[in-house]
Amino acid sequence: MGTKSQNAKIIFGLKVKQLRQGKGLSFSDLAKAANMSVSYLNEIEKGKKYPKADKINALAGVLGVSFDDLTSPELDKSLAPVSELLKSNFLNELPLDLFGIELAKVVEIIANAPAKVGAFISTLLELSRNYALKEENFYFGALRSFLELHNNYFQEIEDKVSHFTSLYYIPDERPFSASVLQQLLEERFGYQVIENGLEGFPEMQNLRSVFVPGKKQLLLNKNLSEMQRSFQFGKELGFHSLELKERANTSSLLRSRVFEEVLNHSKATYFSVALHLPLHPFIADIKDFFDRTTWDPNAFLGIMQKYKATPEMFYHRLTNVLPEFFGLPKLFFLRFRHDIVQDIYEIDKELHLDSRHQPHSNGLSEHYCRRWVSTSLLMDLRVQQKGGAQISHLVAAQRSSYIGTDDEYLCFTIARPTYPNPNHNVSVTIGIVVTEDLKEKIAFLDDPAISHREVHTTCERCPIVDCKERVVAPKVIQRKEKLRAIQQRLNDLSSN
Repeated sequence: MGTKSQNAKIIFGLKVKQLRQGKGLSFSDLAKAANMSVSYLNEIEKGKKYPKADKINALAGVLGVSFDDLTSPELDKSLAPVSELLKSNFLNELPLDLFGIELAKVVEIIANAPAKVGAFISTLLELSRNYALKEENFYFGALRSFLELHNNYFQEIEDKVSHFTSLYYIPDERPFSASVLQQLLEERFGYQVIENGLEGFPEMQNLRSVFVPGKKQLLLNKNLSEMQRSFQFGKELGFHSLELKERANTSSLLRSRVFEEVLNHSKATYFSVALHLPLHPFIADIKDFFDRTTWDPNAFLGIMQKYKATPEMFYHRLTNVLPEFFGLPKLFFLRFRHDIVQDIYEIDKELHLDSRHQPHSNGLSEHYCRRWVSTSLLMDLRVQQKGGAQISHLVAAQRSSYIGTDDEYLCFTIARPTYPNPNHNVSVTIGIVVTEDLKEKIAFLDDPAISHREVHTTCERCPIVDCKERVVAPKVIQRKEKLRAIQQRLNDLSSN
């Protein structure tokens, strides 16, 4: 029969099991009648083995179907959702190996309860259609879970960066000129760096760079800062040093074909961040900052400026070191984007370590709480911009208590205009869960200069009364209260 695909094995095994159970046959009954071992039949039904023609004929005869019907790739109506899943190739694209899950185990779950699993899969597919979820939504979700599983710290990449800097004599001092990495790309790796390379492509003006693999050209956006250029060079060097083959050719991921592309983009990004903000000096800088007895926004910003890093690079490095070297695993990272033309706030990047923290992105077109420093600082930035001020960065800290829970976060936020896109501002936030021992690690935790605010996720879901920052009515809360009143009335009527 030749080598069969995993999907073909799964489908064949499901059909054999369904027909066997339909006839009320046990494993041993069917195995004996078809002249095969019980263990071999078990392997077939689990989707691990695909039998030869003589064995298929024997199975078909016992099960009362033709050879063609048994080997057909079509499944009956009860297994239609499973069939749809397999045809989508979704199982093969899931990065199960990253989480230590064998595909055979997933197949076994499907085989053990195909109808129930099929209904569950059908529900997932229906939800994905209703919310316009694409493959990359699953890929990015899987990536976040993978990063969270490892506390976003990867010693093997740190080691690769150390080896790279030694091998190519990268100077110890930071920051270094972008020309150092550009020269490496051009002379060692045969790149051709094209300054203003995106000038003739108006549809790509929001991209920072594009790599043309056939020509080994790196096309740069003319509006990049020195550090943004250097960061793009570092990512390209990361692809080579980490030997990453599957990759996107754009600076940001537009649409990913496979999960490997998303994972490799993350690894190359990590490499470039670690290259520009070396581990041990950065840890020492953060320790010195946490040892201060008062909150100093300029000192916080000064660490970033010492390395001439972007806020995203700075915060990426914080998520690497805080869990691993400061014992602070309970944290989140958020990047809010403010569309200043439409006045819309949305989360476009997030990472939650140790647990799922509030707030987080949603696809419900609701209005994020303006009490969070992430959004309030963006509002301050826009007010100053309207007044004619040229602002590069705003910095603030806040202790945010999530209403209705015991959760409190110490948040550090930087807001800035975006470039090359002039129609957006962004803020990046690190939120650390406030615990009893946090005072021992961050000496300025109780500094009165740090504001305290009660916060929620979105206005629609917020029960805070007379909130001055509220943008819309608490529609979700109101709807729940109406349902609660109806239920209470029904309870009263039934008790009379």
